[in-house]
Amino acid sequence: MLDKVTEVARDAVTTAGYPGIFAAMVAENVFPPIPSEVVLPLAGFEVDAGELNFLLVVLAATLGSLAGALILYAIGLYGGRPLTLRWGKVLRVSAADLDRAEDWFDRWGDWVVLVARVIPIARSLVSIPAGMMRMGLVRFIVLTTIGSLIWNCILVFAGKQLGANWEDVTRVVEDYGLPLRIAVVLLIVGGAAWLLLRRRKRAASA
Repeated sequence: MLDKVTEVARDAVTTAGYPGIFAAMVAENVFPPIPSEVVLPLAGFEVDAGELNFLLVVLAATLGSLAGALILYAIGLYGGRPLTLRWGKVLRVSAADLDRAEDWFDRWGDWVVLVARVIPIARSLVSIPAGMMRMGLVRFIVLTTIGSLIWNCILVFAGKQLGANWEDVTRVVEDYGLPLRIAVVLLIVGGAAWLLLRRRKRAASA
């Protein structure tokens, strides 16, 4: 299965370039057929080979992630649970998945949108209840963009550093997925907390 996914990802990246990366990331969010853990390390290899630009790859990937998330947000906002479950097979979302995602929001609030960007499937799931719960659009965009940007940068950079061995990134993510994602989550949360404290200090001194 991984070989087939890798073949599709290779076609998207090497044949279509930045538009292919954008499209693959949209698809990953809406009905996850190709994980970013495959697409972006490969794109990093292309960066190392001089075929693509690092910043443009990250930009295309992050815009794709955001576009896919916004599609699901709109489904949750305008269609709610009924429309989501009607298209559940296509979106690969079940009633139990929605219940789980709503529970995440009850426990962690809007910040779950930020953290979930580093977790496969969860990155798609959280966007729907975010719309259903009428989460502010600007806040949703900001949190989604920050989380996606950090995760995308890590994967593209790892692929660039490994070069021809870019597939090792996928294997590492598979073998050490949980501790790796915990570390990235801590990085994201720590960075967000630092920015929030800095903003409050500036507001207090103004």
